[in-house]
Amino acid sequence: MAKRLRVSRKSAYVWHKAWRTAGPEALMSKGPGGQRCRLSDAQVERLEAALDTGPAVWRWSEDQRWTPARVTVPVSRLFHLSYTRRGISYLLHRMGRSPQVPQRRAGSRPRTTARDQDAWICFADEAGQSLSPPKARTWSRRGCTPAITVSGKGSGRVNLAGMICLKPGQRTRLIYRMRIYRRRKNERKGFTESDHARLLDAAHQQLGGPIVLIRDNVNTHVDALTRSLIDTRPWLTVFHLPTYAPELNPVETVWSHLKRGLGNLAPGTLDDLAAVIRSRLKQMQYRPELLNAFLTHTGLITDPRST
Repeated sequence: MAKRLRVSRKSAYVWHKAWRTAGPEALMSKGPGGQRCRLSDAQVERLEAALDTGPAVWRWSEDQRWTPARVTVPVSRLFHLSYTRRGISYLLHRMGRSPQVPQRRAGSRPRTTARDQDAWICFADEAGQSLSPPKARTWSRRGCTPAITVSGKGSGRVNLAGMICLKPGQRTRLIYRMRIYRRRKNERKGFTESDHARLLDAAHQQLGGPIVLIRDNVNTHVDALTRSLIDTRPWLTVFHLPTYAPELNPVETVWSHLKRGLGNLAPGTLDDLAAVIRSRLKQMQYRPELLNAFLTHTGLITDPRST
C-alpha cells in the first residue's frame, strides 16, 4: 500500500493505526499546516481587490510589478498589520498567487503615431561580443570533451548597435553600426549618445522618412543629452519598452541568432571577430523574411508587411 500511494512505510503504518483507532474520519485532511492566516476571509478578498488595481495606484508608476516588499504597503495601510517579506510570500501563495512573467503586449500608440506620420517603426538595441566564443554543441568521441583553443592575445570586445525597421508595403530593414573597444586609455567602452544620434541620422537618410523609435530604458537612452538630441530632430518620435522586457524587442532575437552562428568560433584578433560578425549581419540584411520572423516572435506584430 505504501508503494502504491508513493509514501514511506512509516507513514502507511501511522495512517493504518489512526484508521483502526478512530475510523475513516481520522484520515481526513486537516488543511494546510503552519500558522493560521492573520487576515480574515473578508480581509483577503479586500486585499485581492487592492492588488488587482495595480501598483500604480499605490505610488509605483515606473513599472507594474508586485513584489513582496511592495505588497507590505497595502497590507499595512488597509489592515494596520506588519508582515515580513517571507510572510507576504506565504500569504500570496495562500491567496492562489505565484511569481510569474506576464505576457506584455504593447499598446497601439506607436503604431497609431507611425500611421499618422507615415513613418517607419524602428526597434533598437545594443549588444557586444568578446574573443571568448559562445559554446555550441558538437559531435565528439564518447568520454572525450572537445576543447577549443582560444587566442589570449589582446582583449576587448566588439560593440553592436542595431535597428529593425518596418513599414507597410516596404521591405523590412536591418541597420547596424559596429564599434571595436580595444581597452585603450580613456577609451569609451560602449556607444555614446552621439554614436546613437549618428546611427539615427544614417537610418533617417537611408529610410527617407520619419522614424518612430522603440527601445529600452538604458541610461544613455533617457539622460539629458539624449533628450536634447531627440528634441533637435523633428522627424524622430521615441517610445520606451517596459522595464525588464527584452522579449518584446526583436533586435534581441537578432543578437541571439548571430551568437548561435558564432558557436565555438575562435578568432585570433578583434578584427577577425568583427569581420565574421559583419558577414553574418550582412547575410541577415538580405533575408527580410528572417527579420519578419524576429518581429513575429515578439507577439507584438502578427504580420509585419501590413502593420
